[in-house]
Amino acid sequence: MGSELPKISVAETLAERIAALKPGALPAATTRKCEDLLIDVVGLCVTARNEDYVGSALAGSDDDGPCTVIGHGRTLTAAGAAFVNGTAAHGEDFDDTFEGGPVHAGAVVVPAVLAACERHNPDGRMALIGIAVGTEVLCRLSLVVPKAVHKAGFHPTAIFGAMGAAAGVGVALGLNVRQIVDALGVAGSMAGGIIEYLAEGAWTKRMHAGWAAQSGIRAALLARGGFVGPRTVFEGVHGLFHGFAHTTKGDYEALTGDFGTRWVTDTLAFKPYPCGTMAQPYIDCARRLRARGITSEDVAEIVCEVAEGTVHRLWEPLADKQRPPNGYAAKFATPYLLAAGFVHGGVGLGAFTEQATRDPRVLALAAKVKFVIDPGNPYPNNYTGHIRATLKDGRVVEERQPHMRGGALEPLTRQDVIDKFMLNVSHGGWSKPQADAALKLLAGFYDGRIDLSPLRG
Repeated sequence: MGSELPKISVAETLAERIAALKPGALPAATTRKCEDLLIDVVGLCVTARNEDYVGSALAGSDDDGPCTVIGHGRTLTAAGAAFVNGTAAHGEDFDDTFEGGPVHAGAVVVPAVLAACERHNPDGRMALIGIAVGTEVLCRLSLVVPKAVHKAGFHPTAIFGAMGAAAGVGVALGLNVRQIVDALGVAGSMAGGIIEYLAEGAWTKRMHAGWAAQSGIRAALLARGGFVGPRTVFEGVHGLFHGFAHTTKGDYEALTGDFGTRWVTDTLAFKPYPCGTMAQPYIDCARRLRARGITSEDVAEIVCEVAEGTVHRLWEPLADKQRPPNGYAAKFATPYLLAAGFVHGGVGLGAFTEQATRDPRVLALAAKVKFVIDPGNPYPNNYTGHIRATLKDGRVVEERQPHMRGGALEPLTRQDVIDKFMLNVSHGGWSKPQADAALKLLAGFYDGRIDLSPLRG
């Protein structure tokens, strides 16, 4: 058995590439993306600060300590703060997406690195490279065996998030190559997250980002303390991909091949709407139909061409997606989302209240929405949208969206990210002076000593 193990494992190769990176040497585009990530994640934590699931996450935390829970006066341990902040950042499904995954990196890596640095190494330069490395690892892991983790019933953000957080925190805390390998190995036994939340809109997806964030901190600290993890955590016969993708065969070059010389982090997408990523182009199509003067009452039927890989999360069971049982389930129901965008001209944070999800005009249109699988759809490499509406007068009208707005092909500007931040913090109850002060803090965050205390309360 021992002779079958690789002389140099995937984790060892990755750790060598990570250790070769120097603080201050990131490409300008990657640095800028990490600045956008910081602004976006802080805004998302604030927008969710008064939501019931964040209250429950705080109530379930008994590990008070010195670290900031963004938008709250109470402080927790580094792991506790990472858990609550990660849960809040992912909770409204308004966080960034890596289109090749799909995975959500910012809600995992930013809370993990911020909490770890606040407690152990308040150096903005190390936080920057930690966030960049953690994001890169998380995103690249999703390319090794595309779609397989979702098909196996697991949430890729949760599974790969623990690994990305361990790598990012490890870098931010100055771990050496051996310790980074151990951190990844330990994090492999902390990874988890099933997607059964889809059945009835339960809250567990929200905590997956927070759980992965705190797992990354614990794994990195254990490794720093000398705890040994399996170096074949990725490709081993009982490794991460065997457990969560049901195969050990994959494109590990996608993880390690040009790590540090090409940054997939630069292509991260920021969502225009607070809901499931793959549904967003369909909302754009619906809004364009509305802009053509068509009303929901004019429509007899809508048929959408969709990617087979999105059906089990966003389209089936069709009756539940046409009439979701609650606001959270509605975030992953394309017929409802499409109809809401059509009827109201957009989909905002208010589209997921109990009252909004019972809007009779929206539900009447959603009931007319069906789908057909397009075998040529490019998902997950690109997210497209399509609507073919048959009107009651017999006309057939069609709209297509070739890519996701906010993604690599049509990225949001820095001003777009700031505008989204201002909307989010206002929704969370912050005043304009509070928001302006936070933006000023974040603008110089990576340049000096980290102080998160102004983000409390």
